[in-house]
Amino acid sequence: MSMFDWLRGVGSAAAQAPGDTETVRRIVGELDKLEPSRARYLAAFSYVLSRVANADLLITDAEVETMTVIVQTVGRLSEAQAVLVVEIAKSQNRLFGGTEDFLVTREFRGLATDDQCRHLLDCLFAVSAADDRVSADEESQIRQIASELGVSHAEFVAARMAYSDKRTVFRNPT
Repeated sequence: MSMFDWLRGVGSAAAQAPGDTETVRRIVGELDKLEPSRARYLAAFSYVLSRVANADLLITDAEVETMTVIVQTVGRLSEAQAVLVVEIAKSQNRLFGGTEDFLVTREFRGLATDDQCRHLLDCLFAVSAADDRVSADEESQIRQIASELGVSHAEFVAARMAYSDKRTVFRNPT
Protein backbone atom coordinates (compact mmCIF):
# COMPACT_ATOMS: atom_id res chain seq x y z
CA MET A 1 0.00 0.00 0.00
CA SER A 2 1.47 3.39 -0.96
CA MET A 3 1.59 6.38 1.34
CA PHE A 4 -1.13 8.10 -0.66
CA ASP A 5 -3.42 5.09 -0.45
CA TRP A 6 -2.88 4.94 3.29
CA LEU A 7 -3.66 8.64 3.70
CA ARG A 8 -6.79 8.35 1.56
CA GLY A 9 -8.04 5.66 3.94
CA VAL A 10 -7.14 7.60 7.08
CA GLY A 11 -10.70 8.26 8.15
CA SER A 12 -12.27 4.98 7.19
CA ALA A 13 -11.29 1.51 8.32
CA ALA A 14 -7.96 2.71 9.68
CA ALA A 15 -9.74 4.78 12.31
CA GLN A 16 -11.64 1.74 13.58
CA ALA A 17 -8.90 -0.88 13.58
CA PRO A 18 -8.95 -3.17 16.60
CA GLY A 19 -6.41 -2.26 19.23
CA ASP A 20 -6.37 1.45 18.39
CA THR A 21 -6.03 3.65 21.40
CA GLU A 22 -8.22 6.70 21.89
CA THR A 23 -5.18 8.89 21.20
CA VAL A 24 -4.52 7.22 17.85
CA ARG A 25 -8.20 7.50 16.90
CA ARG A 26 -8.19 11.20 17.76
CA ILE A 27 -5.06 11.87 15.70
CA VAL A 28 -6.38 9.92 12.73
CA GLY A 29 -9.66 11.81 13.06
CA GLU A 30 -7.80 15.11 12.98
CA LEU A 31 -5.88 14.18 9.84
CA ASP A 32 -9.12 13.13 8.22
CA LYS A 33 -10.35 16.72 8.66
CA LEU A 34 -7.67 18.06 6.33
CA GLU A 35 -8.71 19.12 2.86
CA PRO A 36 -7.68 16.26 0.52
CA SER A 37 -5.38 18.42 -1.62
CA ARG A 38 -3.64 19.75 1.49
CA ALA A 39 -3.26 16.22 2.86
CA ARG A 40 -1.71 15.07 -0.43
CA TYR A 41 0.68 18.02 -0.46
CA LEU A 42 1.77 17.30 3.13
CA ALA A 43 2.10 13.59 2.45
CA ALA A 44 4.38 14.20 -0.54
CA PHE A 45 6.30 16.97 1.25
CA SER A 46 6.91 14.75 4.29
CA TYR A 47 7.90 11.76 2.21
CA VAL A 48 10.50 13.79 0.31
CA LEU A 49 11.93 15.00 3.64
CA SER A 50 12.23 11.37 4.71
CA ARG A 51 14.15 10.55 1.50
CA VAL A 52 16.95 12.81 2.65
CA ALA A 53 16.82 11.71 6.28
CA ASN A 54 17.18 8.09 5.16
CA ALA A 55 19.78 8.73 2.42
CA ASP A 56 22.60 7.54 4.68
CA LEU A 57 20.39 4.67 5.95
CA LEU A 58 20.18 6.24 9.40
CA ILE A 59 17.36 8.55 10.47
CA THR A 60 18.55 10.28 13.63
CA ASP A 61 16.37 11.65 16.42
CA ALA A 62 17.55 15.15 15.46
CA GLU A 63 16.38 14.61 11.88
CA VAL A 64 13.00 13.34 13.08
CA GLU A 65 12.62 16.33 15.38
CA THR A 66 13.51 18.75 12.59
CA MET A 67 11.13 17.03 10.17
CA THR A 68 8.34 17.23 12.75
CA VAL A 69 8.85 20.95 13.33
CA ILE A 70 8.97 21.62 9.58
CA VAL A 71 5.85 19.56 8.85
CA GLN A 72 4.01 21.17 11.76
CA THR A 73 4.91 24.65 10.49
CA VAL A 74 4.31 24.03 6.78
CA GLY A 75 1.10 22.10 7.37
CA ARG A 76 -0.18 24.24 10.23
CA LEU A 77 -0.71 21.00 12.14
CA SER A 78 -0.73 20.17 15.80
CA GLU A 79 2.41 18.52 17.11
CA ALA A 80 0.58 15.19 17.37
CA GLN A 81 -0.54 15.41 13.74
CA ALA A 82 2.97 16.33 12.58
CA VAL A 83 4.48 13.43 14.52
CA LEU A 84 2.03 11.03 12.91
CA VAL A 85 2.68 12.35 9.40
CA VAL A 86 6.46 12.12 9.89
CA GLU A 87 6.22 8.58 11.26
CA ILE A 88 4.10 7.50 8.28
CA ALA A 89 6.54 9.13 5.85
CA LYS A 90 9.53 7.43 7.51
CA SER A 91 7.83 4.04 7.47
CA GLN A 92 6.76 4.37 3.86
CA ASN A 93 10.24 5.46 2.83
CA ARG A 94 11.84 2.50 4.59
CA LEU A 95 9.36 0.08 3.01
CA PHE A 96 8.97 1.49 -0.50
CA GLY A 97 11.81 4.01 -0.92
CA GLY A 98 13.34 2.59 -4.05
CA THR A 99 9.98 2.31 -5.78
CA GLU A 100 8.21 5.42 -4.55
CA ASP A 101 10.99 8.05 -4.40
CA PHE A 102 10.69 9.42 -7.91
CA LEU A 103 6.92 8.94 -8.06
CA VAL A 104 6.23 10.85 -4.86
CA THR A 105 8.65 13.64 -5.77
CA ARG A 106 6.97 13.95 -9.17
CA GLU A 107 3.60 14.08 -7.39
CA PHE A 108 4.92 16.87 -5.15
CA ARG A 109 6.18 18.77 -8.21
CA GLY A 110 2.70 18.56 -9.70
CA LEU A 111 1.14 19.96 -6.54
CA ALA A 112 3.70 22.66 -5.71
CA THR A 113 4.63 26.05 -7.05
CA ASP A 114 8.22 26.90 -7.97
CA ASP A 115 8.55 28.80 -4.67
CA GLN A 116 7.28 25.78 -2.73
CA CYS A 117 9.85 23.58 -4.48
CA ARG A 118 12.64 25.99 -3.51
CA HIS A 119 11.29 26.08 0.06
CA LEU A 120 11.34 22.27 0.14
CA LEU A 121 14.97 22.38 -1.01
CA ASP A 122 15.84 24.59 1.98
CA CYS A 123 13.94 22.20 4.26
CA LEU A 124 15.84 19.23 2.85
CA PHE A 125 19.14 20.83 3.79
CA ALA A 126 17.78 21.68 7.25
CA VAL A 127 16.82 18.04 7.81
CA SER A 128 20.16 16.74 6.58
CA ALA A 129 22.04 19.23 8.81
CA ALA A 130 19.91 18.50 11.89
CA ASP A 131 22.57 16.16 13.27
CA ASP A 132 25.25 18.80 12.57
CA ARG A 133 26.43 17.12 9.39
CA VAL A 134 25.38 16.91 5.77
CA SER A 135 26.76 13.61 4.49
CA ALA A 136 27.79 13.06 0.88
CA ASP A 137 24.87 10.61 0.54
CA GLU A 138 22.39 13.20 1.82
CA GLU A 139 23.80 15.91 -0.42
CA SER A 140 23.62 13.60 -3.41
CA GLN A 141 20.01 12.75 -2.59
CA ILE A 142 19.14 16.45 -2.29
CA ARG A 143 20.76 17.12 -5.66
CA GLN A 144 18.71 14.30 -7.20
CA ILE A 145 15.50 15.67 -5.66
CA ALA A 146 16.32 19.20 -6.84
CA SER A 147 16.71 17.84 -10.36
CA GLU A 148 13.39 15.97 -10.12
CA LEU A 149 11.72 19.17 -8.92
CA GLY A 150 13.13 21.22 -11.77
CA VAL A 151 15.21 23.40 -9.45
CA SER A 152 18.19 24.90 -11.26
CA HIS A 153 21.76 24.05 -10.33
CA ALA A 154 22.34 27.67 -9.31
CA GLU A 155 19.37 27.51 -6.89
CA PHE A 156 20.67 24.22 -5.51
CA VAL A 157 24.12 25.73 -4.91
CA ALA A 158 22.59 28.82 -3.28
CA ALA A 159 20.56 26.65 -0.88
CA ARG A 160 23.60 24.46 -0.13
CA MET A 161 25.75 27.51 0.71
CA ALA A 162 23.82 28.08 3.93
CA TYR A 163 25.00 24.65 5.12
CA SER A 164 28.62 24.68 3.89
CA ASP A 165 30.00 24.35 7.42
CA LYS A 166 27.97 21.13 7.91
CA ARG A 167 29.11 19.37 4.73
CA THR A 168 31.19 16.30 5.59
CA VAL A 169 33.04 16.56 2.28
CA PHE A 170 34.88 19.56 3.79
CA ARG A 171 35.63 17.98 7.17
CA ASN A 172 38.80 16.18 8.08
CA PRO A 173 38.20 12.54 8.95
CA THR A 174 38.94 11.87 12.61
